[in-house]
This record gives sequence, C-alpha cells and structure tokens, in this order.
Amino acid sequence: MEFRASFVINNKLGLHARPAAKLAKLACAYKAQVFLVRAGQMADAKSVLDILTLACPPGTNLEVVAKGPDAEEAIEAILKLVKEKFGEE
Repeated sequence: MEFRASFVINNKLGLHARPAAKLAKLACAYKAQVFLVRAGQMADAKSVLDILTLACPPGTNLEVVAKGPDAEEAIEAILKLVKEKFGEE
C-alpha cells in the first residue's frame, strides 16, 4: 500500500547535510520504500546524497511517498521529525 503526505521545510537552514542525514537514518529504520518529491523530482529518502540533490531551502514544499508494510509509520515518523525542525532549533 502507498501513503503520501505533504509538508514544508520549516527549520531556518533548510534541508542541509545534518537534517538530511537524520531523515535518511530514520527512513532506513523502516522496511518501506520512502521517497521525497519536489517539483516532480524524486529522491530516495534513505540516501543522504539523493535528499541533498533536491536542494531544499527553508519554506520548500515537499511530498513524502512510502510504499511497503510499514509505510504509514514511516511517514508519521518523518512528519514528526520535520515538525520538530530536525532537532536543530
């Protein structure tokens, strides 16, 4: 089953290396395939380099898409991480 959710990057430095690493580590904890989508460009959320290719400054709108047995849980965890501003503020 596939789940989707939209969110806005809300931390003051955007999705730079440190939050990208946190997001990738979190995504890797799930069996589901997890992707981030920005303006039609898709990135594997389990890859820091893929995430960084999206170049997401503060205020960027993203969509997270997850497919697999624990997809819904993966999305909920990612949304929580984003809401907490990646623990940076």
